[in-house]
Formats: sequence, structure tokens, C-alpha cells
Amino acid sequence: MDPLLIRNVLPVPLGVDEAPATEPVDVLVDDGVVRRVGSHLPDVEDARVHDADGRWIIPGLWDHHVHLGQVAMTTSRLDLSTVRSPEEATFFVQERLSAWPDKPLVGFGHRSATWPRKPTVAELDEVSDTTPIVLISGDAHHAWMNSPALRALGLAPRHDVVRESEWFDAYARLEDVVGQEATAAAYRTVQVEAAARGIVGLVDFEFSGGAIEWAQRWADGADLLRIRMATYAHGLDAVLNAGLRSGDPIPGTDGAVMGPLKIISDGSLNTRTAWCCMPYTNGEDLIHPFGYPNQSVDEMRELMARAHAGGLEVAVHAIGDAAVHEALLGFAATGARGSVEHAQLIDEADVPLLAASGLRASVQPAHLLDDRDVSEHCWADRLDRCFALRWMYDAGTRLHLGSDAPVAPLDPWLAMAAAVHRSADERDPWNPAQALTAREALAASTDGWGTVAVGHPGDLVLLDADPLGDVGDSGAISTHLRWMSVAATYVGGRLTAPLLDWTPGPG
Repeated sequence: MDPLLIRNVLPVPLGVDEAPATEPVDVLVDDGVVRRVGSHLPDVEDARVHDADGRWIIPGLWDHHVHLGQVAMTTSRLDLSTVRSPEEATFFVQERLSAWPDKPLVGFGHRSATWPRKPTVAELDEVSDTTPIVLISGDAHHAWMNSPALRALGLAPRHDVVRESEWFDAYARLEDVVGQEATAAAYRTVQVEAAARGIVGLVDFEFSGGAIEWAQRWADGADLLRIRMATYAHGLDAVLNAGLRSGDPIPGTDGAVMGPLKIISDGSLNTRTAWCCMPYTNGEDLIHPFGYPNQSVDEMRELMARAHAGGLEVAVHAIGDAAVHEALLGFAATGARGSVEHAQLIDEADVPLLAASGLRASVQPAHLLDDRDVSEHCWADRLDRCFALRWMYDAGTRLHLGSDAPVAPLDPWLAMAAAVHRSADERDPWNPAQALTAREALAASTDGWGTVAVGHPGDLVLLDADPLGDVGDSGAISTHLRWMSVAATYVGGRLTAPLLDWTPGPG
């Protein structure tokens, strides 16, 4: 690829004490790497020259927690994110089935923790006792199905939803029932939309598929972003037998690499299965009022040790404070490296342990917008410890922001705005003492790269406004971040997002 010379850009300072840029500079990318940054750089032979006209430049944004296949599928699934009761859900299901009565139906997005009652298999059977209906919760940790769907997925009859490990196992068989949803074209469409928001890479925690599937997607054109492909316990042997270590290139691609082993150590808040140190405040009806772990301590540590010995990092899903504590103990006992995913509820005593461990805290601030009301129902006595971003940051923890898409939109600006403002409606910020600054949130979204400099990857984003600009109070800053306009995105110097309303200079 020819060199890329971007002229007249203002680097956004991401260091704590860095002053804002006062004069535009030029940035030269060659062979996928930033080679020069300075004023009035000389022309370069055969370079593509883009005049940014004084726009702002930042390192490319990363989303550190995505289920990309499920995001690709959302375009064909029934959106149930706004329903507030089983009756509302069945109404929309009936409407969809009236149009396509014989087509298996998959819905996504309902959050039943605040519903007035539990949903039942029988009421979906009343809608249809012949066409499979699978309604996946917004946290992706349970599915509400009718009897035809249960039978088709090989699940035993029941009255309630299918949760946690049983659901994850069944999900791997869903394509056999409903057909292929996540085509290569759907993957590429999602990548195009992500690049338009400034995303250059993501960590893919999809439940199914692996290196062979990614090579095929790459060949079919889903090649716009950098990908770190995670595996789960069921795929660990295949990864180890292939000799893939975290960071190794995925054969057949030029931008996908092996990521971590993902361990789902507990459940979720909405499903009320996140493992906590205290019982749920509305858990009188629960068999496990504290939530519960998805495997024993020994089982989790055995997985962590095997992955570590094989050169893999480990990403431990831990939402409840008991799960976070046990994850920290597991990392310490096995020597494994990697990340704690979510850390949605944490004991204050574990914050310095997390920081001292050197592990990353991979957090999803947009969840606090969705989970605010659910938390008040389920964790009313511990709200001050939810999404404790400021505690973690001040202790020295390496924060990496993400979305957990499709649980939240694949939008880094929404995540940053949530981390800064901690509200998405007319209510006051939720625990504003735990908020990050705009600079901190942006830095946590760039995969650890600071202000654009020589030696950085040529993964760059041009913005139409200063994301750290002086725009008033926290609410204004949040709006400023939330609706940030991305002018262009480059991955290794390759343009992956349109230039929108500006025209490249000559060259």
C-alpha cells in the first residue's frame, strides 16, 4: 500500500498532563506504521495525501468486548428491548408470526428482572405450538422459548426460561433450527458501521466458530477491522493443538490474531445469576439467592492454568463481587495473565488487589444506563459499588472500555459518554463520584495507545470536533461525546470509513 500523508491535524492529548495542541501537524504512515509527526512534512513520493483541514486526530478506537456474530444477527431478529412485560413480548411475537407464520422466530433484548411476573413456556405455546420461538434476553444469559424450540434444541420440557451454561450449550445448536443468520455479508455490514464510529479493532467473544471460520469470513470480505478472536473451554483443545498463542496471527487473515480463553465464571444481573457476596434484595423467589458460579473453583483454575501454560491470556467474565474476588484469587494462584471482564459489582477491598495484579479491567459503561433500574431492584443495598470506574482508575487499574454488543450498541462514544456522565435521561448521574473524565474515557478506548506518535500503528481516526473541548458541564460533555462526528477511520493506513463531508487533498 502506498504511504499515507495526513496534513493539518490537531493531535488530541491523552496523557494526564499533556497540553492541547495549538498548531496543526502532519502525520506520515508508511507500511502500516506512523513514521513521522511534525509541521510541514515534505511531500513523499507516491503518497496518498489527505488534507484534514484542522480536524482532530486520535488513535483508533477498540471495543474490548463484542459478540460479533450475535451483532451481525440482530438485523434479522425481533427487537424486544423496549418490552416491559410478558404480555408486551407475546404481542410483538404474534405480530411477527402473523407475517411469517412458518419461519422460526428469534427475538433479542428483553430484560425480565423488572417484569411484574416470570414468563412461561405455556404462554409462548399459546402463540404457536408448531413454529419454534426463541427469545434471547438482553444480557444473553437466558432464553425464553416455546415447546417446539425446546424440542428442536434437544432440551427437556420445562415451565421457565433456559439459563446460563445450559443456554450457552443450546445456543451453539441454534443455527440448525433457524438457519444461518450471521453471514459474511452481515459481518462486513457490522464492520462498516463500526468503522464509521472510529473503531479499528475489537475482541470477539462469539460463542461459536474459530480460526477456520474467521479465515473464511476474511476471504469473503469481512476484513475491515483488527480482530482478537477468543475461545471458550470447548474450543481450548483445538487452539492448543494448533499451537496458537495470544497474539499469533490467524492463518488466512492479515488482521486477525488469537485472543484469550474466555471463562464465564458467573451469570448476569438481569437473570439474577451473577455471584454475589450478599443475597439479592429481591431474591426471595430464587433457588440461589446469592447467584452462583458456573464452575467450581478447581474447574476454573484448571482451565486458567492450561490456557496459561499454552501461551493464552485469560478473560474471566465476573459480574458479581464474589465472582470478581474468586477471579482475582484464580489469577494469583495460576499465574495467568489477562483481564477481568465486566467487574460490574466489586468489593472496595478488592480494588487495590485488582490494580496490583496488573490485570486489565474490561468494563462496559453503557451497561450502567440499562442496568440502573435493575440494580435498584436487585442490588438496592450496594448501589455505591456498581460500575466503580473511579475507584479502579485511581487505584491504577488498566481500564479497557467496551460494549458487550449486542447487549449494548457497538458504539464507543456511547460507552465513553456513559463513563463520563453516568446517565442517559433526565435523572441525575448515578454515583457521579465514580465517573471518569472525558480524557480518561477516551484513553481507555484506544487499546493503550496514547497521543498519536511515531511508532504507533497507522490506526487513526479523524474527528470533526475536539472530544476534550471545553463545552461546559458534565452533561454537555456527555452530549458532546455521545454525538461525536467521525470524519475518517484508517486501519494500518487503509481507509475503512468514508470521508463524509470533506474532500481529500491532491495525491
